[in-house]
Amino acid sequence: MTRRRLLLVFVLILTVGGYFLSGADELLTLANLQAEQARFQAWLTEEPVMVVGGFFALYVLMAALSLPGATLLTVLGGALFGFGWGLLIISFASTLGATLAALIARTLARTPLERRFAPQLERINAGIRREGAFYLFTLRLIPLFPFFVINLVMGLTRMRLLTFYWVSQLGMLPGTAVFVNAGRELGNLQSLGDILSPGLIGSFVLIGLFPWLARGLVAFIKRRRLARRHSRPTRFDYDIVVIGGGSAGLVASYIAAAVKAKVALVERDRLGGDCLNTGCVPSKALIHAARIAEEIRGSQRYGIEAGEPRIDFQAVMAHVHRAVREIEPHDSRERYEGLGVDVVAGEAFLQDPWRVRVTAEEATQLLTTRHVIIASGARPKVPFLPGLEAIEVLTSENLWQLDSLPERLVVLGGGPIGCELGQSFARLGSRVDLVEAGVQLLPREDLDAAELLRLRLEREGVSVWLETCAIRVTAADELEGHVLEVERRLASGEVETRRLPFDRLLVAVGRQANVAGMGLEALGVETREDGTLAVNESLQSVLPNVWACGDVAGPFQLTHASAHQAWHATVNALFGELKRFRVSYRALPAVTYTDPEVARVGLSEREARRQGIEFEVTRYSLAELDRAITEGRTEGFVKVLTVPGRDRILGASVVGQGAGELLAEFTLAMTHGIGLNKLLGTVHPYPTWSEAAKATAGVWKNAHKPERLLHWLARYFAWRRGARRSVAAEAPSETSSERRSKDA
Repeated sequence: MTRRRLLLVFVLILTVGGYFLSGADELLTLANLQAEQARFQAWLTEEPVMVVGGFFALYVLMAALSLPGATLLTVLGGALFGFGWGLLIISFASTLGATLAALIARTLARTPLERRFAPQLERINAGIRREGAFYLFTLRLIPLFPFFVINLVMGLTRMRLLTFYWVSQLGMLPGTAVFVNAGRELGNLQSLGDILSPGLIGSFVLIGLFPWLARGLVAFIKRRRLARRHSRPTRFDYDIVVIGGGSAGLVASYIAAAVKAKVALVERDRLGGDCLNTGCVPSKALIHAARIAEEIRGSQRYGIEAGEPRIDFQAVMAHVHRAVREIEPHDSRERYEGLGVDVVAGEAFLQDPWRVRVTAEEATQLLTTRHVIIASGARPKVPFLPGLEAIEVLTSENLWQLDSLPERLVVLGGGPIGCELGQSFARLGSRVDLVEAGVQLLPREDLDAAELLRLRLEREGVSVWLETCAIRVTAADELEGHVLEVERRLASGEVETRRLPFDRLLVAVGRQANVAGMGLEALGVETREDGTLAVNESLQSVLPNVWACGDVAGPFQLTHASAHQAWHATVNALFGELKRFRVSYRALPAVTYTDPEVARVGLSEREARRQGIEFEVTRYSLAELDRAITEGRTEGFVKVLTVPGRDRILGASVVGQGAGELLAEFTLAMTHGIGLNKLLGTVHPYPTWSEAAKATAGVWKNAHKPERLLHWLARYFAWRRGARRSVAAEAPSETSSERRSKDA
């Protein structure tokens, strides 16, 4: 704690202690105020400035220190100064005191609390930024909530003190007026309960509900204005129209149909989206084929001679396309129409918030709907690079049309897609250069995970170029082919330029949301800096009946994240008038399907440090796991972040064989609040990879064993051993004849 904070704490303790030791709290009673009312009035007549100034300062001090008696002072103010002047003086004094109380709480406690509870407070602060003034105004109007509690809690948030001041000034005014008015009848009051009568409390509650009613009225007026501007239909064809037939759109359609809503799914290309056709499914099929090739190369260490595998690349790609075809029925038009979804082929365009025009070749149809869910996905991002336009660039979208294995492949981008595909092509026989502008591969992961993967890639022949920027693409002679010119800064500070020749260039530098061409700009639907649609935590856009989910909404471009969002968008659209659900990404898993796999859920060490969250790290090496040893796959580790001194999981990272499967146990634990102690107490089959989770929990438990209790247990057992020896020594020994008798 800083010297300034210590001094402030000392002054606060001294002031509060003096207040109670002086007996001031006993003087501020209703009976005393009634008895001294005439005397106060006389004093005000003689010294008006001193009485008003002293009263103002006393009120500010009591409110700032959250001392009891502010309510009685309010009543006294009404009795002394009358309604008009009393309301004016007390209104400003109470607001100033409340602001000082918030400032004190902010100075003393906000920083340490933000370090310990950063994620929770960040969500609160996000809400404060969005509608904090309205929320505070409502709290001020309802006297059922103690004002000093509101002062302290709001002081811990990121609300601007100026906002806190003027909202408090307005919000406390009605309540202050009631108490000041009661002060005029001070002589007739029997208790403070007369002020807080049921009728008056009911009035306060109605006043407190007024902002919510007003907000609903404003929303209703906005909807009416929107309806007048766009001519809202009187009847609708559908409850929901979903634009986009990828993973998010399919899940949204499925959920809407399951609850018997009438839903239309509009898709301009192929159902299944990127995941089925160009993403998850084909890439995992390719990765598996490449992994088999690598296992054949390494089979000698298991005593099996197989030699270098012969790669038939066309057969490999046939396997990839076969996997897509076999999964395709799961996402087919026939299946979803059988579920009750109207599948409409064509380009979707929003004429207004309730009308979607679908154009397919020459035909056009107009769909009217109560809600629209945008699930239009994303596409590979191709950066501006001189000379790039002169070649056919490979992306994760068109890669699957290759019919021959590139002899020399340059991969631009060291994220999950670049690493997965780069390693796979290297295992199939390509010479691969992997270029990454950042200081490590997999920028979202911790350095230890990224480094382990880098070493593995380099052992398999991939040339990894970190902190290297692409400059241009040039065409060279027939021998060298095309060349990617790159630059990187050496440790000496010099800039080195290298030329990386290639037959094909694979660009994997990210993806950009598909937001153009649907009429969203004309309707005022905003986008964020990264190009995704701007939606709130309920996935609602600026238009109350237009929602978004999946890659087009971000921030995670993962199939399971899209499905997670789709549930929230659909349920909120259909039932949001009754209950809304905010999307939580706290336990969202992510896996990079390289070898070794890199999987994580929750916070990484880097994210925890950036957010100022305190944590402990428990680490378990897979080299200690019996199953890993039997299979010769000991590369990797499990790393768990927990709250200091507790077993609550903040995040888990797994690097190694089947890391994505092993991560599921930690994801389940985080989702349902299961700590490491319960993982340790769960029976795991032996020998399995899943035992790594239990072993990691055991490492944590060993680091937190109760040393003092164990010390006393050791002494207890030593005493027990000594006691038994004493008993044995005191017992009479048997004679040889007695022993023989026993034996007989």
